[in-house]
Amino acid sequence: MTPFWALVKKDIHLYLLDKRAVLMSLVAPILIGSFFGYIFAPVTRERPNKISVLVVDQDESPVSKEIVAQLTAESSLDVKPATLEAARDSVQRGNVPAAVVIPGSFGEDSVAALMGFGTRPKLSLLVDPSRQAEPAMLRGILTGRAMQAVGRGAFGGTATGFAFRPPFDADEQAVTGVRERIPYNSYAHSFAGFSVQFNLFMGVEVGAGMLLLRQRGLWRRFRAAPLSKWTILGSRALSAGMISVVLVSIVFGFARVVFDVRISTVPGFFLLAASIGLMTAAYGLLIAALARTVETARGMSILVTIFIVMLSGAWVPSFLFPTWVQNAAKVLPARWAVDGLDGVTWRGLGFSDALLASGVVSLFALLFGLVAVARFRWDE
Repeated sequence: MTPFWALVKKDIHLYLLDKRAVLMSLVAPILIGSFFGYIFAPVTRERPNKISVLVVDQDESPVSKEIVAQLTAESSLDVKPATLEAARDSVQRGNVPAAVVIPGSFGEDSVAALMGFGTRPKLSLLVDPSRQAEPAMLRGILTGRAMQAVGRGAFGGTATGFAFRPPFDADEQAVTGVRERIPYNSYAHSFAGFSVQFNLFMGVEVGAGMLLLRQRGLWRRFRAAPLSKWTILGSRALSAGMISVVLVSIVFGFARVVFDVRISTVPGFFLLAASIGLMTAAYGLLIAALARTVETARGMSILVTIFIVMLSGAWVPSFLFPTWVQNAAKVLPARWAVDGLDGVTWRGLGFSDALLASGVVSLFALLFGLVAVARFRWDE
């Protein structure tokens, strides 16, 4: 055997000796490929997700009631009534992709415009600008159903549709920041998702670093000193958390200067950054407590982290997922972190919303920390 083939055989042998590395190189692409294949496969196994739509009927005329009835009868829509304030708030928070607002006297004005009298009324469509497909589909359905309703109002029940221009205008409004001062910015979600992702990866490295210190016997020396578990682990967690806050702040500072990503509440943003820092630190402590070796910590934790990030909507917007996946992802702290950062940037939400998101993330951090302290092995 030549030296070349001997070296090749050596490398293959060393790779096969690390069974965890072999397992990861097989399991990771299989699981990730299966997940994305399931998400983007044609929907044949179940009914597609209905588009949630809120309808604000300020007219309550026969024409407007006909529009609402026809929209409700659409199999692809899940229509619910709402007030204008509630509809705008729901769209801004991302709870629904769109809301239809039928203004007062719409029925009378649209019928008059159909006959060539008066001005053309406006149908308002409040949309979430991060969701392009659903509002576009709703816009087409709304125009057709509104034309039918206006035609029936003008000519009786036999009119079903017309080929001429609609006797009304469609007014589409993107609902984003506070008093519309913060426009939609696609970079905001990207920076939110990948900030959370790389903070979790930093947590993996924190855990791996602590395991390396334990393997070298340094933890036994720490325990020999008059220091409690909380002091030793807490100091490590605080340093990691502080680094995380600085990194998130720098990333979004860059996003603000270069891509004009605006922040609606600066105190809320830093509160979220602090909670993400706590989660990063506690995640690292948890990995160090549950894993036995550095190799195990890095291998399995990276795979888990990738799935947490995917399900949290950092890579692909969560509204594209099946409903059950969207609901399941709500138990992940990263989902709350990503949504919270979206809220204090392009969605333009206030401090109270940031407080809720940071509170949930902090609770997860506390849970991770308590488990880590209880399970950490000092004598190995």
